[in-house]
Order: sequence, then C-alpha cells, then structure tokens
Amino acid sequence: MNYLNDLRTIININSYTKNKIGVDRVGKIFDKWLEELGFEVNIYDREIIGNHRHYTSQHDKTSKKLLLLGHIDTVFPPNKFEEYSEDEKWVYGPGVCDMKGGNIVALQALRELKAQNLEIKNIDILFVSDEETGSDNSKHLTSKLASKYDYCFVYEAAGQNMEVVTARKGVGTFLIDIQGKAAHAGNNYILGHDANLEAAYKLEELVKLTDLEKGTTVNVGKINGGIGANTISPLANMVFELRYKHSEERDRVLNSINDIVEKSFVKGTTAILSGGIQRDVMLTSVASISLIKNIEKITSSTLNTEERGGVSDANIVSSCGVTTLDGFGPFGDGDHTVNERASKESFKSRIELSRKLFTYFIENLDFN
Repeated sequence: MNYLNDLRTIININSYTKNKIGVDRVGKIFDKWLEELGFEVNIYDREIIGNHRHYTSQHDKTSKKLLLLGHIDTVFPPNKFEEYSEDEKWVYGPGVCDMKGGNIVALQALRELKAQNLEIKNIDILFVSDEETGSDNSKHLTSKLASKYDYCFVYEAAGQNMEVVTARKGVGTFLIDIQGKAAHAGNNYILGHDANLEAAYKLEELVKLTDLEKGTTVNVGKINGGIGANTISPLANMVFELRYKHSEERDRVLNSINDIVEKSFVKGTTAILSGGIQRDVMLTSVASISLIKNIEKITSSTLNTEERGGVSDANIVSSCGVTTLDGFGPFGDGDHTVNERASKESFKSRIELSRKLFTYFIENLDFN
C-alpha cells in the first residue's frame, strides 16, 4: 500500500482553492508521477488560482477515448485542517475522499498497468484547480476538452455501498440586489422605500418554488440589508441556490425567478439579478446504463449505482454528451469537515476495479 505514502505527501500540502502556491505544488507532484508513466503534461496557466492540468497518453485516433477527471483543490485555508493520519481501517485528512484520494486511485491503477508492461493509450486525465468553488474558471476548459472523449470516469468518492454515480442534480447560484430609499423611521417613515421588506417578500416567493416531489429546492442562504433600527432600509441583498433533477424544472424556476425580481412588492424598490446555472443536471442515460452493464460483464461483478443531490464536474462533462460515470474514488465521509476520512479497504477495491477497466479498455479501445 505504498500509494498511501503518496496520499500522505499530497494531503500534507495545503491546496485550498485560493492557495495557488499549494495547489500548484500538488499539481507538480502529479506531473512527475504521470510523466513516469509516459503521459505528456499540458499546463493551463492561471494567475490567481492553481493551474489546470491535462495529461495525455498515446492515441489511436480512430478509436474511442477515455477521460479520467479529478480536482486537486480542497476547502480548508492554511492552518485550519492540514495533516494526514491513519489507523487500522481509515485514513484522515483534507481530501482523502474529496478528492485527492480518488486521484490516487486512478494513479495507482495506471501504475499497475505499467507494471504489467501494458502500454497506456487512449486514456487521458484532467485535473482542475477550482472545483470546490464551483469550477467557474475551469468549466469552459472542461467542456472544450470533453468534446474529444467518448467516456469519462470521475474520481469523486464512492457511495457507502461502493456505488458509482449515474445522475446528479443541477445547481445555480444567484444574487439579488435590492435598492430602496432611506428615511428616518420616526420622522419620515412614509417617505422611505423599505428594501428589507422587499427582500422578505421575495424570500417568501422564492421558497415557494421548491418542489420536493420533483427534487427541486430553492434555498435563500444569506440576506444582508439596512443601516440601523432608526432608518428605513435603502438596500438589501440575498444569495440563494437552486438545485434540480430535471431540465423542465430548471426552466420553470428560472422563469419564475425573473418574475420575482422584476416585481416590486414594496412601492419604490427595484432589484437586479446576477449569477446563474453553475453546473447543469447530470441525467442517467441509456448510454450510462449500457456502460454499467458492460462493466459488470468485464468485472464479473455487480456495480451498485446511485443518484446524488450534490454536484461535481461530472455534470459538466455529461452535459457535453459524454457517457459519464462518477464515484470511482474511495468511500469516505466527513468531507468538507475536520472529520474527513476514507476507508483503506475501499482504496483496494476501487484500484482493482479501475485496473480491470483500464486493462480491458486498452486491449479493446472500447467498453463494448
């Protein structure tokens, strides 16, 4: 299990999304490891965040191509939660399951192919540096590169029963800025236009858009407004999130959001909407179901599946029409908390699964 030493190395480097130096240090370590396996390193330089990295193998240009997708950023800033540790069953640290651990699974499976003297071809890797903040910078690059591939395996964490992920909700994040008019709350109450009150009305209307039966939620997570108790609020703003399982629901809610923003519930107030859809919905497709069946034949075992409410860069690649499965990383829990951990046993099983699939793909240049 020498790969756990490699995991320790990258976990002990802080790679908070805004820590460009740390993210790039982790990236350079992967550059070295993957160059040793024959991959060509392609760097997409960024000034503020870490560089995105695309690793390419030798290609048979007329055959199918497989993309392995991961991210090398994590959520905790320096000096908050940085150290790797382990016991008999678990490894602990920022990114052990989300998702430096998943990247190590892919790396180790590729190493085992090399140890078998099997030439790696038609399998490429993309590591982005801003997934934990919504992939706002990388999503256009991911979409552009994804168009070159037929299949994509994403190495986010496996489910509790080692499920892979066939569907994820879409997500959008929005900001409404409300302009009112200040006035003295005692002397000139009727001259004011209360932005806080307008925000309250809009909050109520936004929450009504939630439809749990259809898997649609609208959550107003943050509201700011006003100056003080003795002043009619001249401004307010609210941040909210939309999650949805169906494109029809996306369109319904987006149309309703525009109506809510344009309508003034409190006379004299105005509002401006910003933000939008970050990652569109990832749907279980005929192609992904067929791929699952083929994987079960290749491995002579059952592959459990699930749908998740959370999003990942699998949403982006899937939206490009690429047959995509997520959750090929190890099983873990506590991600985005100081209790993040991953199961040692799950590393073994996920590495073996990937090794079998990579071997089959290289020998057949398809999963059919």
